[in-house]
Amino acid sequence: MDKRFNMIATAGLALAVGGCASVPAMGDPAVSVYATAETAPVGTANEDAADDPAIWRNPADPSKSLIVSTDKKGGLYVYNLMGEQLAFMAAPGLNNVDLVEMSDGGILVLASDRRDRAAAHIQLAMLDPTTGKLVAKERVSVGPGEGYGICVGAMSDTGTLDVYSAPKEGTIYRTRLTFAAGSVSSETTTLASVPSQPEGCVFDQRTGTLYVGEEAAGIWAIEATTGTKTLVARTNTGMLVPDVEGLALAPEGENGGYLVASSQGDNAYAVYRLPEMEPVGRFRIAQGAFGSTEETDGIELDNRSFGPDYPQGLFIAQDGINSPDAQNFKLVSWGAILKALGAE
Repeated sequence: MDKRFNMIATAGLALAVGGCASVPAMGDPAVSVYATAETAPVGTANEDAADDPAIWRNPADPSKSLIVSTDKKGGLYVYNLMGEQLAFMAAPGLNNVDLVEMSDGGILVLASDRRDRAAAHIQLAMLDPTTGKLVAKERVSVGPGEGYGICVGAMSDTGTLDVYSAPKEGTIYRTRLTFAAGSVSSETTTLASVPSQPEGCVFDQRTGTLYVGEEAAGIWAIEATTGTKTLVARTNTGMLVPDVEGLALAPEGENGGYLVASSQGDNAYAVYRLPEMEPVGRFRIAQGAFGSTEETDGIELDNRSFGPDYPQGLFIAQDGINSPDAQNFKLVSWGAILKALGAE
């Protein structure tokens, strides 16, 4: 959203107050849901700064899980589920973020690094689950292009991890990280490409499918083994209004569940049922005790229990217009979303 933020912020705020969408969609009316918490604002005010969240679920006490999110101008923030800031790691230029548990129990955070606009990198960090503190580690080279979208698979038993990068130019990279003897090595290959600017992505490790949002066109499903791609959800067909931004996955069973996309162009979120990408419906985070969301970039979803407030899972969305404060992230019960969509 950064390329348009200064031009649309005032107009977007007026639309939020008026309760209407900037671009109508045939799938409307989108159902309304309400945030049950929000994070403290990021440190960069009056700019498009907050972008993408990731969730670490505490298996011992899910209510004490953590949220890691990016401030593109500042670095990485860590919040608890009440939205309180626990830690900050300065690293200007990070855009999207994901995390994974390593075989030794460590929590590895990976963020797309766009400090070099001609070459994409991955910034690694380790998350302390007790304190929430982040410690910066290696910066891994990916390839030509401005770093933008990023998502990861699962850590293998042999200590390898596949990281998928989606720079602005449209090339989709797969970087295999190998962890051994306290060091990390990397090997990057080109998996596929899309015609125009992508960003959000999510990997379904059950089926080996990488879903990538091409902002203007829709959602691609890419086979991780072959790079074969299919445009499985198009914009301007009743569900998605450009830009398509963040993607998130709620897996169920061998290949079922839901895929959610941020329809940034009309401040909504589109929900599809897997594996066929059947449209389920659309929702908005409406004005409530913690405000509404507009111009959402990154989203995250985990459909496991996070305690009494989120027994069926947790959905998090970046709020691009959080006036009068800086941008932040809103938390919503995934069960409340399913109920509003009639999909329980």
